[in-house]
Amino acid sequence: MAMLSKVKNNISDTMVMTGRVLNYTLRSVDTIITVVAMPVLMMLMFVYVFGGSMNTGSIKYVNYVVPGIVLMCILSGIAYTAVRLNNDVTKGIFERFHSMPIAKSAILGGHVLTSVLFNSFSTVVILVFGFVMGFRAGAGIAGWLLAAVILLIFTLAMTWTAVMFGLLASNAEGAGVFSYILLILLFISSAFAPTQTMPPAVRIFAENQPMTPIIEAVRSLLLGGSAGNNAITAILWCLGILIVTYIASVGIYKRKAA
Repeated sequence: MAMLSKVKNNISDTMVMTGRVLNYTLRSVDTIITVVAMPVLMMLMFVYVFGGSMNTGSIKYVNYVVPGIVLMCILSGIAYTAVRLNNDVTKGIFERFHSMPIAKSAILGGHVLTSVLFNSFSTVVILVFGFVMGFRAGAGIAGWLLAAVILLIFTLAMTWTAVMFGLLASNAEGAGVFSYILLILLFISSAFAPTQTMPPAVRIFAENQPMTPIIEAVRSLLLGGSAGNNAITAILWCLGILIVTYIASVGIYKRKAA
């Protein structure tokens, strides 16, 4: 009974912390513009400006590019997770929470759960705009579910990466810098153009970094195909990043809380 009561209290505290961070996020106009509006504008630009010059074979360019825009949306969103968490660390809010009778795990948990909820919402927004622009998915229920699982694990992996950098950075500006590296990886992948069109050295790098198998798996699943080895590779990449960044984040957090 004591263990069950502790679990209930931890869940309750996490939900309270999630509500706090979520309220802050919804009141931040610049966050909504950057996380939702910018990916939509990028999709409009890629489809209507660059789409005509892209050779994606039998796949319509809007169908090709939507998975990449979804990942861009997630990567933009997790940068704000790092910034918000770093503000809590550097402005003394962590110390205030530690003096209160709440579960310490709920402090990080609130930021993580908010990131998952907010990025899930923004992903749905991107897909809706994609359908308006002509995106058509041929996936069945199983394909949608597997694509959703891959995107969820990816979001968790990137969120814990953001938590790690948010805890390590000395200021809010530094906390969000890591996202530029991730965005560079996204652009040097098959997100917006086939890797076959790239110079050999760039192509080798693009095909052997985590973003490409994740995008290829999601794209294949949404278009009704079989993701095959790409799905396994994508999940392994995401789980590997998630485990490493989770362990590192918890260790850093414990040192800061000591």
